[in-house]
Amino acid sequence: MQVQEELIQRRTVHTSPNGKNRTFSCTHCFSNMIICGNCGEVFRRVHWNNRGKKSVVWRCVSRLENTRRFCDARTVPESQIELILVNAINQSLSQKNTFLATLQENIETVLSRENNQPLIDIELRLQELQQELLKLASSKADYEEVGAEIHRLHDEKQKLQLEGAGRDDIKKRISDMSTFLMEQPTALTEYDEALVRRLIEKVKVYEDKFTVEFKSGVTVDIEVN
Repeated sequence: MQVQEELIQRRTVHTSPNGKNRTFSCTHCFSNMIICGNCGEVFRRVHWNNRGKKSVVWRCVSRLENTRRFCDARTVPESQIELILVNAINQSLSQKNTFLATLQENIETVLSRENNQPLIDIELRLQELQQELLKLASSKADYEEVGAEIHRLHDEKQKLQLEGAGRDDIKKRISDMSTFLMEQPTALTEYDEALVRRLIEKVKVYEDKFTVEFKSGVTVDIEVN
């Protein structure tokens, strides 16, 4: 449970270039997803009322508050981001075979990093130390050194579990993207929030393009005027 909570925390908290973690109460699909390609900060949702004309836009935090970083990133209408994401997903569908080959390479890379032996070794050592600790405690001997070793191994075990869960998470994301590409018969004709939540990791905003990163690790560039 701790490992899963940590993974969720890592996905929902954006660390700005100055090392500050940013979280917003906004539950909008794009919250913490839209990233400035200029200064690295997140974009925040803003309601505009220009001479009675209301609109919703996304703007870099550096342009809304003092982050000590100059930024002149474009302000993006929410409707434009939705269109960009539809185009990115459709581009992945139009290049389905290429994307599937890339996803297969990604999954093979993840699998090559798997090694459960260190975790097994730690489990066996912890069992030995627990028995040793009980013997020392029952004989009223000093068990501080053994206790410290147990704590160290518990920390190492949690670290390895987190890495393993992270790999499982990546495999799931790649598998999800592969399933979508194989099962989606036609291009999208309109924005689909559920699909965006399922597939998209983040969108980087540049002056001349948007770089859409899928949760599978695949990226698509959408050029704009």
